[in-house]
Amino acid sequence: MRTIQHWIGGRPAAAGSTRTATVWNPATGQARAEVLLAETADVDAAVATAREAFATWGQSSLSARTKVLFRFRELVEANADRIAEAITDEHGKVLSDARGEVQRGLEVVEFACGIPSLLKGDYSDQVSAGVDVFSFREPLGVVAGITPFNFPAMVPMWMFPVAIACGNTFVLKPSERDPSASLILAELWAQAGLPEGVFTVVQGDKTAVDALLDHPDVAAVSFVGSTPIARYIHERASATGKRVQALGGAKNHAVILPDADLDYAAEHLVAAAFGSAGERCMAISAAVAVGRESDALVEAVAEKARKVVVGSGRDHASEMGPVVTAAARDRIVGLIDAGERQGGELVVDGRGLVVPGYEDGFFVGPTLIDRVSTAMDVYTEEIFGPVLSVVRAEEVDEAIALINANPYGNGTAIFTSSGEAARRFQRGVHVGMIGINVPIPVPMAYYSFGGWKDSLFGDKHMHGPEGVSFYTRAKVVTSRWPQVSHPIGASFHFPTAH
Repeated sequence: MRTIQHWIGGRPAAAGSTRTATVWNPATGQARAEVLLAETADVDAAVATAREAFATWGQSSLSARTKVLFRFRELVEANADRIAEAITDEHGKVLSDARGEVQRGLEVVEFACGIPSLLKGDYSDQVSAGVDVFSFREPLGVVAGITPFNFPAMVPMWMFPVAIACGNTFVLKPSERDPSASLILAELWAQAGLPEGVFTVVQGDKTAVDALLDHPDVAAVSFVGSTPIARYIHERASATGKRVQALGGAKNHAVILPDADLDYAAEHLVAAAFGSAGERCMAISAAVAVGRESDALVEAVAEKARKVVVGSGRDHASEMGPVVTAAARDRIVGLIDAGERQGGELVVDGRGLVVPGYEDGFFVGPTLIDRVSTAMDVYTEEIFGPVLSVVRAEEVDEAIALINANPYGNGTAIFTSSGEAARRFQRGVHVGMIGINVPIPVPMAYYSFGGWKDSLFGDKHMHGPEGVSFYTRAKVVTSRWPQVSHPIGASFHFPTAH
């Protein structure tokens, strides 16, 4: 059985870890590796290495940093298939989806390659007689990323390219469910010429997380995961004086107005709800059918849902793979049971799906539940599986109120041909990312990613301009160079411009 190690000091390391966890292949249901679980002492060693590396990397030139970033970008692109295959074998998503994940991560690397222009400061000449003021931004030091299983390459790549480009050193704690992608990325950083200790990987569970949150030499923490854990991360890390961005859960709604192209909307709803087996924080899990075309919409979605090809992520014919673990499968099935028991109309039932040749895999088929109320578990819970709930509404303002009453505010979408309705929607919903006839509105790398309400703890969104701001802090310098022949006297009053 292969053992997946840490990456400390520019090389694989076992450190002092004695505990392990099993890494499964979700399609076969078979164990494929064991991953080390760090103890507090292992985290201490990793942070010490990163702190030592920061002394040099934090003083490196922008030119030196961007050269490494450009080389890393080329290496990731050249190894995209290798990374995608590792994701598919441990997460379960189909290869095309895994390749798309790598591509969206690469876009942030490309954004970070422009760090010289992103870190330009401000300068004001002659704000007072002989006095100039200028500002610039400096890196924080050692920063940490704690990332989820659903995007084992993309989410870390939404963090560490910007952090490293800004001059920080980065300690990654990936999910123990699919950790291999993190080590491939570490190898590529080393090949790109990144100095030892600038990028570190610590495998682990809650022990490693708490050690990072409590460590006095970790200056900032980025997190993506469920809302309860995001709240915990934010509170514990903030209590030790760290800067924190903690992205939590979601209940993303898509509103379908009667003037929308129903076939277009149905096709995109099916892809957004069931792609990656629904294990996306931006997946559509609640469709709000508005008005007279609601029955026709449900029929169109059901027809397309029944045609989704479910199988191994390695099978090029598959459109949807398994969920990540047997426990995840059982939880999703339990919520479908609850939806039926609580009065939902089960239009398409994905329970009990068996894929020939993969009978032991962790599969749940696409599931569509109509006439869901806001009190049902399938609506209140973040299912994180291939389940789409349909809620009925009479008009667009009722749909907006429904979304705003939900505690999550990550992403939402509207399908309509009315510009007036779309504009009313985009201004009215209390949500961080909005799609108009786009079901999964993940912004490009040069914009920032993040939600509102219980979907974000902290005040900074991820990557883009807010990512640069999060991983740096400002200095403002007020300078005067007096002429020897014209000495300037000191004053006891508060300094003012003159």
